[in-house]
Amino acid sequence: MKYRRVGSSGIKVSEIGLGSWLTYGTATEQKAADACIQQAFESGINFFDTSNAYNRGEGERALGAALRPFERSSYVLSTKVFFNMGDGPNDGGLSRKHIMEQCDASLKRLGTDYIDIYFCHRYDQNAPLEETLRALDDLTAQGKILYSAVSEWSAAQIADATGIAKRLNLRPLISNQPIYNMFERYIEQEVIPVSEREGIGQIVFSPLAQGILTGKYRKGQQLPTDSRAANDSINHVLKSYLRDDVLDCVDQLDGLASQLGVSISQLALAWVLRLPGISSALIGASRPQQIVENVKAVELELSADVVQEIEAILEQVKHFAPLR
Repeated sequence: MKYRRVGSSGIKVSEIGLGSWLTYGTATEQKAADACIQQAFESGINFFDTSNAYNRGEGERALGAALRPFERSSYVLSTKVFFNMGDGPNDGGLSRKHIMEQCDASLKRLGTDYIDIYFCHRYDQNAPLEETLRALDDLTAQGKILYSAVSEWSAAQIADATGIAKRLNLRPLISNQPIYNMFERYIEQEVIPVSEREGIGQIVFSPLAQGILTGKYRKGQQLPTDSRAANDSINHVLKSYLRDDVLDCVDQLDGLASQLGVSISQLALAWVLRLPGISSALIGASRPQQIVENVKAVELELSADVVQEIEAILEQVKHFAPLR
């Protein structure tokens, strides 16, 4: 495993991190989650990500339980706040009230004394940005979180936040967590340049495009019955990838990966990690074997010629926009 600093902060995370969206606390039983966490540690992964919104707290409970046997200082733990956790008018968003209450609730569910990186899961148009940033700074002063971060914020929103933090002498944001993969590359245009200027690293989710870039879905073939795509309760976004042009790209990328002697998922992860502004790529796993295969991506360095060949393949889907 290799490790990178998160932006200009001092904390280091594994280039491959383990997320829990749509897996732990939802579709995956605790026994499987425990096995995956054990394999992650054995593979050198030190970064684990979840959110209070994942199955209304069950994702945090499952991850916290799986991490309990391990020394707290040996891993970096992140969770998030924003989405509604109740039916009341203050049960969502980034108000001081919601942030403070949900941080305490997350700590209880995770069974820990502190959160390493606390993400604002989305931008809140209804809460003053200064109020949000002051709440995060206060949580850091209290020792409940070590670093604050954001997720899926635009370049303008990140710039506004960093400007306010500097003016008020607040502790800086260290990361943004956007979607990023071969088919969804919007952060390359503005988000990454602004973030690099402000010392913010990208911890990206869905680097394998919800499994499309594992090669398990093929044009003209029936969906595997045990796959996420076959589960109508969680496949809303994934189904938008199941187009002929996207699957044609997958076939070509798989052929290129075979020439290089790697799997398509390893190629896709190495492609994400080619950018120095990426701190970590978050994978999901329901089986330990998936982790064993995916972590090998850190050993793969793509030559300029290979990157150029990948770009030529992806040219045919450059205007693709999946459902969000």
